[in-house]
Amino acid sequence: MSDVPSRRSVLRWAALGAAGLAGCRARGLDPAKGALPLASGTVVTPPAPAPTRMPTAFVGHGSPMTMVDPVAGAPWTRWGQAMPRPRAILVVSAHWEQHPFTLGATTTVPLLYDFFGFPDELYAVKYPAPGAPALADQVERLVRPVYKTDREPERALDHGAFAPLVWLYPKADVPVLQMSIPTSDPRLLYAAGRALAPLRDEGVLILGSGNVTHNLRRIAGEGAATPAWAADFDAWTADVLARGDVDAFLDWERKAPAPRMNHPTPDHWLPVYVAAGAADGAKATFPVTGWEAGSLSRRCVQFG
Repeated sequence: MSDVPSRRSVLRWAALGAAGLAGCRARGLDPAKGALPLASGTVVTPPAPAPTRMPTAFVGHGSPMTMVDPVAGAPWTRWGQAMPRPRAILVVSAHWEQHPFTLGATTTVPLLYDFFGFPDELYAVKYPAPGAPALADQVERLVRPVYKTDREPERALDHGAFAPLVWLYPKADVPVLQMSIPTSDPRLLYAAGRALAPLRDEGVLILGSGNVTHNLRRIAGEGAATPAWAADFDAWTADVLARGDVDAFLDWERKAPAPRMNHPTPDHWLPVYVAAGAADGAKATFPVTGWEAGSLSRRCVQFG
């Protein structure tokens, strides 16, 4: 990671640019390409800018059908365009529960279509994002003091990862690495997120993927009214995250309304803890909200 230039060095580059601009143009040189000749003939290249600190995020990925639905996918695309462009993406998906923290493939391998009974067009979706081997090394170094890690080199991106990514970064040109959920303990996941926070300063987007509410036994047709148990849980989530009430957030099974009605199993809820832990206290905002199939929240969270 490059050091942030000091105020003195910034002023120095400005002075050099002003002095050398006319000479560069007279000699047919393009100062926009970053080379300014000095009187001595030495060519000085300005330092590269420091990476932008990335936010962390949680996406309510919903049904696999969203990946072929431009209306449902458009809010994710607008969200991706509004965020700084990441150098790489670390995804924690609800659809990979494996002990310990396990890192997936670091090369481009065929996707894992971990859903059944959907139209053929979904199984034709491709997302050949580059692998991220250097990021895998960094993640291991950061997480090991919190919890042990492992690798599964052939484990492909599942739909919790690629379904939102086909809209967030549709060119598939950002390296992606996936990490498993090894436990249902929110405190451990939050601690792992805190350990991963330094990656944000290196341009890495830490992305949890699940759903704020997720009871597939209670889903209804499109346009169905949202039941109170789902609306209340979704509102509670927005409230505690916006206020930064970490104690209530971590104690969700006792503090949230109807926790087991909303999450008969907690898999789709747990990825938000990694994203929140990595946020390092950053403010939560909600770039995408809404409902799918009555009770399935589409709420997305951005920290920072």
